[in-house]
Formats: sequence, structure tokens, C-alpha cells
Amino acid sequence: MTRHEIIFQIKKKKSFLCIGLDTDIEKIPQHLLELEDPIFEFNKQIIDATKDLCVAYKPNIAFYESRGFKGWESLQKTLAYIPNDIFTIADAKRGDIGNTSKMYARAFFENMSFDSVTVAPYMGSDSVTPFLKFKDKWAIVLALTSNKGGLDFQKIEDKYGKKLFEQVLETSKQWGSDENMMYVVGATRAEELLEIRAIVPNHFLLVPGVGAQGGSLKDVAKYGLNSDCGLLVNSSRGIIYTGNDVDFAQKAGIEAKKLQQEMAVILSEAGL
Repeated sequence: MTRHEIIFQIKKKKSFLCIGLDTDIEKIPQHLLELEDPIFEFNKQIIDATKDLCVAYKPNIAFYESRGFKGWESLQKTLAYIPNDIFTIADAKRGDIGNTSKMYARAFFENMSFDSVTVAPYMGSDSVTPFLKFKDKWAIVLALTSNKGGLDFQKIEDKYGKKLFEQVLETSKQWGSDENMMYVVGATRAEELLEIRAIVPNHFLLVPGVGAQGGSLKDVAKYGLNSDCGLLVNSSRGIIYTGNDVDFAQKAGIEAKKLQQEMAVILSEAGL
């Protein structure tokens, strides 16, 4: 999916919502466990209830890998069920030397046809550039995460006072462009989006942490919005686990609608 197509969907749906499909067999409604593929059935109903409200879906690959072959099968079926005009993100956080990264890229882009993959940049350019060789595909590079342990390294300063995450942004933006690279930035530190926008003003940012993790959508938009919106704000648990009965998908749709309506106001006020 191209940058233009993503922006078109944002304006069409008045939404920059990404929904994380972190589907846990231990958390889905009990009545689904009687079915042949409860994971896919859960995802299917969530998608049916939210597809008009979001512009992206982000399956967390670990939740599917953990179930072996059955999990990969559920993931493939889920990916095939997502409408073609919705951006898909393989939240896999891959990152290895060139040949291995090339195989990861082929797995997610050629075999599974995801639009994008989250990538860890720690091993440098040859761990990321293989993902950038595919037409209309995206590498979403980890920049500043919101987990507590992220502070162990991401904010270490060099002798000039430059933080590690700032160095990651400045170096990695040379590997690709705002047409094939995005960055992951945690929502719980929204004010730091100002520092990030100073380095990558035009790139899209994938922002997890809104909702169950306590991030503020208004703050994310205040500090991170650019002239093309430039944001994909993710909510996972805060939407998909709103309900735990036969009406779970309806409740998820209601929660997604709340976020979409708030986003519509934000986009309108920004003239988008």
C-alpha cells in the first residue's frame, strides 16, 4: 500500500485508528472455544465490527506463533479476511543480519502479503534495508518504546547530549524514505513526539499505548500530527477485549467508534 493510499483512507474514514489483533486464546469469549478455529472466528467478528472505523490492523505475531501451525493458519485466514483497502502490519519486531532479514521480508511480504513489518534497528542498516526493497511495502522501525525497560538503552546520551533514540532516527532515516519507512513511538511519552518530529517531520509514526496502556490520544495528536496526519494510533486490548460474551464484537465496535469520532474532530480541526 502506498503513502497516498494510506492518506486517502485516513481522510475517507476520518480516522487514523490502528487496531491490534493481539488475540489470546485464554482471553477470548468461552463460547468461541467450541469452534474449529476460535482465534480466526474472534478476529473475523472484530474485523466485521470495526473495519469501517479503522485504517489499519496490526496482528501481534507472537500470539499466533505461540500456537504453532494452527496459529499460523489462523493468521493467514485473518490476513485474507481483512479488506484490501486496510493497511496491515505484521507486529513481528524482526531484526537480524542481512540474509536472515531478507528471509523475514520474503515471509511477510511475499508469502503472507502484509503491507508492513515492525523491525528492530539494533543491528544496523543491513537488518532493515532488506525490508525496503519491496515495492509498496513498509518497514516500521522501533524508535522510542513505552515499556519500562525501554529506558535501559533508548535514552542513554552520548558526550554531546544526544539520546540513543535520536541517533537511531537520524541514522535510519537515510536508509529509506517517508514512502517506505515508519517509526514506532510509544504514546505514554507523547511530549517526546516534538523531539521526534524535529528529526522526522514527514514520516508516519505508529503509536501504540493509547487506551489500556494509558496514552492520551489528544496529546499524541497535539505533538505528533503533521500536514498529512502522519499518525497511525494503535489500540489493542482497549478495543478487542471490551466485552467477553456473545456481544463482544459489538462492544469492540462501540469502543472503536469512540476513538474514531475523537479522531474525526482532531482531523477536522487540523483541516484534514
